[in-house]
Amino acid sequence: MGSSDEENERLAHPEFWDQRYAQAEGDRPTHEWFRNFVELESFFDRRLFKTRSPDTNPTLLHLGSGDSDVPVGLWEKGYKDQLCVDFSTIVVDLMSKKHYSMEGIKWKHADVRHLDDLPEKSIDVAFDKGTLDAMIHGSPWNPPDNVKDNTSQYIREVKRVLKDDGVFLYVTYRQPHFIRPLLGCEGTDWEIDMDILGDGSSSFAYHGFILTKRS
Repeated sequence: MGSSDEENERLAHPEFWDQRYAQAEGDRPTHEWFRNFVELESFFDRRLFKTRSPDTNPTLLHLGSGDSDVPVGLWEKGYKDQLCVDFSTIVVDLMSKKHYSMEGIKWKHADVRHLDDLPEKSIDVAFDKGTLDAMIHGSPWNPPDNVKDNTSQYIREVKRVLKDDGVFLYVTYRQPHFIRPLLGCEGTDWEIDMDILGDGSSSFAYHGFILTKRS
């Protein structure tokens, strides 16, 4: 694994992403890592549009939003209460300027492991595409301590800010049997559902996890 794992480890640090986003050109996202809004629309249709339609005005939190087109896609569907957080100040600045006219989406600098400005039980829908993935490196069978520490802090924060009837939607390219133990870290008690998100053009499947608090 050598260098590729060293590269993976860099993904957990804002400096890597600052450098990446600083290379942005015009309207092209520099790093829609996987699955843009159009490719996720059927997942959102089942797990968001049908259960929390825009007219219920849910508060959406995008965790590690980067320069993804998902918030804008949801805004165009009518979701006008969205907060996008990222630990790269460069991408927060970039997206704030690019979409300044879109009332109802805010971009903010924050570390998803410490969402200190967000009150407990204030979010209806939390969404992650690849942010948890970027915290993971090393052996998937026996993750290093810093992976377990970082992911646990993060998942517990998501649970803290989520309303009792809220939902955490998480899209990953990693294998479910490696992800489930990280999602079910100490201090959480999720009901976990999962959709397989095939893309039709290849046999490679992504997975969409749907996490709710046990009543």
